[in-house]
Amino acid sequence: MDEPTLKITDTRTSKDYAVPIKNATVRAMDFRQVREDPEEFGMMTYDPGYTNTASCSSRITYIDGDKGILRYRGYPIEQLAERCTYTEVAYLLLHDELPTASELREWNEEINHHTMVHENIKNFVDGFLYDAHPMGMLVSSVAALSTYYPDAKNIGSPSNRRLQQLRLIGKMPTLAAYAYRHSLGLPYAYPDNDLSYTENFMNMLWKRTELKYKSSPVLAKALDVLFILHADHEQNCSTSTMRMVGSANSDPYVSTAAAAGALYGPLHGGANEAVLQMLDEIGSTKNIPDFINRVKAGEVRLMGFGHRVYKNYDPRAKIIKKISDEVFEVTGRSAKIDLAMALEKIALEDDYFVKRKLYPNVDFYSGIIYEAMGFQPEMFTVLFAIPRTSGWLAHWEELMTDPERRIARPRQVYLGPEERDLVPIDERLGQARKAHT
Repeated sequence: MDEPTLKITDTRTSKDYAVPIKNATVRAMDFRQVREDPEEFGMMTYDPGYTNTASCSSRITYIDGDKGILRYRGYPIEQLAERCTYTEVAYLLLHDELPTASELREWNEEINHHTMVHENIKNFVDGFLYDAHPMGMLVSSVAALSTYYPDAKNIGSPSNRRLQQLRLIGKMPTLAAYAYRHSLGLPYAYPDNDLSYTENFMNMLWKRTELKYKSSPVLAKALDVLFILHADHEQNCSTSTMRMVGSANSDPYVSTAAAAGALYGPLHGGANEAVLQMLDEIGSTKNIPDFINRVKAGEVRLMGFGHRVYKNYDPRAKIIKKISDEVFEVTGRSAKIDLAMALEKIALEDDYFVKRKLYPNVDFYSGIIYEAMGFQPEMFTVLFAIPRTSGWLAHWEELMTDPERRIARPRQVYLGPEERDLVPIDERLGQARKAHT
């Protein structure tokens, strides 16, 4: 059978081109042959924000936004959230398959072995102002780990890469807890390796003077589920940043810090905080109709609805909504959850939102649950970064073994001035004024 091709006719030259189609894609480099003049650079594709450009091939996460499907290594997110732990899912992301009981036991022991951080990191965190944003402290601390582990630069060694991955997954909750406690002026709590991954994180966050911290099993399970839901999400802004920085052969610490920096942006990791702000602004269910009208008029945005990828109900939002009742039985029911559910009901029945396929996403309910558990909004993005580390590292590892790996170097469409002569400095003012009149 002949290889499928995309036929292109350049109306400037009347020349025809055949571009091979593979996996429903065409290679951008194949467009370079399309040119009006032999001396030209050649045709490029123009895609601001990479909305329709595949920058890599991957076997990690599959999303079908129209059908509301999310799978890690082929496993539906619903099954993973219900039947697995976060460390089990982290193993899956990095090793292609779910672990056996003995593999998971060894994996957890290896992670626990790397939860401690160098004592000097305390001094590093202490250098921040008391009101420094926890995410800023986390990004900086992760980058600083690169100086503590210079062996991480040996990215050509699979065993060395695995060691750094264990270190990052193990130390990320510790760094996050240090940032949190620094903001409260509390002494740092050491990891307790008798606890599970999420229980240990809660211990480092909230332990006071008790000899042994005991977390609520319900809240620990809820946090574990939230970690699973946030572990990976295909080629989003932060994951693409991880790959782009990693393409320069940067070590995993600075690559992860760069990815976390991308997550720090409010358009990526800060959406659940914006949902809480929106609910505070609405205040009461009686104000929802007026707020909906303002959304339609373009005066305000309906935060937590719609997604760049999903054109259906975000499967993660369904899972979070389901566990919220269990959380509120422990913490007490938040008035915001009732307000959020009322807002969701009205929006899902309104043709304006239905026609635009605006459904609740993962951020719509996660912030409410985090707040009920006792987290301040400033910690929400940090809570996102901890589990996403395993996803970032899975993509980094995949990149390291990709035979097509090249340093990322996007092209641009230059729209600036043509070549021009330099004007002596005493003549430039008049020239500049003339150019702008």
